[in-house]
Amino acid sequence: MDALNKRINFLNDVIKSINLENINTIHARAEELGKNENYRESYDVVVSRAVAKLNVLIEYMLPFVKVGGMCICMKGSNVEEIEEANNAIEILGGKIEKIEKLQLPDSDIVRNNILIRKVKNTPNKYPRKAGTPQKEPII
Repeated sequence: MDALNKRINFLNDVIKSINLENINTIHARAEELGKNENYRESYDVVVSRAVAKLNVLIEYMLPFVKVGGMCICMKGSNVEEIEEANNAIEILGGKIEKIEKLQLPDSDIVRNNILIRKVKNTPNKYPRKAGTPQKEPII
């Protein structure tokens, strides 16, 4: 899923060129699709690249994850924002399970994967309408 159709078209080209099967791409905003009962709390695992601060990113992701499922938040080397996101994670039904530090091959660049387990349902008011999580993050 991506809000930018250009990226969806690229992924469709990649999927086709390497003959992947059983993959669907969706052109949509997380804030809208996260309210759709066909997608809400339907996935075992949701993965995201570093698109926003963690307290914003988790509002985009957790509404899609089943209770017992996992969010994998791909972040840069700075994980200081975890402290700021703890309240949002709890409100949205998650619990940090693990932080995996990764060093990119042949470099000194460090990245982190933050694994968040969904422990309870996300309240129905989340995700909020488009733009709100970014402008008014859960603190």
